[in-house]
Amino acid sequence: MQYASTDLINYDRYPIHQDGAARNALLAQIRADLARDGCAVLKQFLTPQGIAALTTEAEGVNDKGHRSYNRTNVYFTKDDPTLPKSDPRRQFFDRSNAFVPADNFASDGPLRTIHDSTGFDRFIQDSLEEVNFHRYADPLADVIINVADEGNGFPWHFDTNNYTVTIAIQNAEAGGAFEYAPRIRKDSENFEEVSRVLAGTSDAVKVLNLTPGDLQIFRGRYSLHRVAPLTGKRPRYVAIFSYVEEPNMVGAPERVMQLYGRTLPIHHARAGQRADSYLD
Repeated sequence: MQYASTDLINYDRYPIHQDGAARNALLAQIRADLARDGCAVLKQFLTPQGIAALTTEAEGVNDKGHRSYNRTNVYFTKDDPTLPKSDPRRQFFDRSNAFVPADNFASDGPLRTIHDSTGFDRFIQDSLEEVNFHRYADPLADVIINVADEGNGFPWHFDTNNYTVTIAIQNAEAGGAFEYAPRIRKDSENFEEVSRVLAGTSDAVKVLNLTPGDLQIFRGRYSLHRVAPLTGKRPRYVAIFSYVEEPNMVGAPERVMQLYGRTLPIHHARAGQRADSYLD
């Protein structure tokens, strides 16, 4: 089935493709939200038809997700016994999740139709006010779907990519809230505040409950965040679009293997080519 972005995106409410006063007002609100805590949400960004199409696509590739169950720290790094046991780099948590890699989505399917729609990338860039702005060049991770079943979640972590855009497709019957500590890693690793978040004693944590069709813009490289565990038989589906500051950037081989269960030659060829020196 062929899809048009006008069928999927709620342009009446969000004229992201047309310059003018309405788009400017929308950008002003998003920029204010991002400046405050690194997170902005566009409620009902998708049309009902868009939600239905993405749900069908997600269900069709559910079995393509790499499901992994392991223990990981905030930085997806190995244990370092030279550090104190209280250091957040030595605190590991159960991770159970699944990601459907990008190479499972057809160019004419609803997910890539939204991603490739006129003005989508430029609107995200204008929202973030970034001069250096590029699609994540990782062929397994530029646009993916996260699948989470009952009991699953995603423990506290920082994103490898600088800017993440998500669209809620389907919620679980209960649970699955998005929790985040805004901008605690803007200028340093800030291990002290990370430790407080992990211990449940931080007052910086915010809780966000998204509904199907909502679009979220999030600076996930700088804000510690997690998805709370789910309950019920219905899986949670979230589409993830990723952007970075440098062209041709891909994930580190170890991280890619953890998330997708495989790597490609490009991951090894470009290992270590990042624009910052953060741990992950």
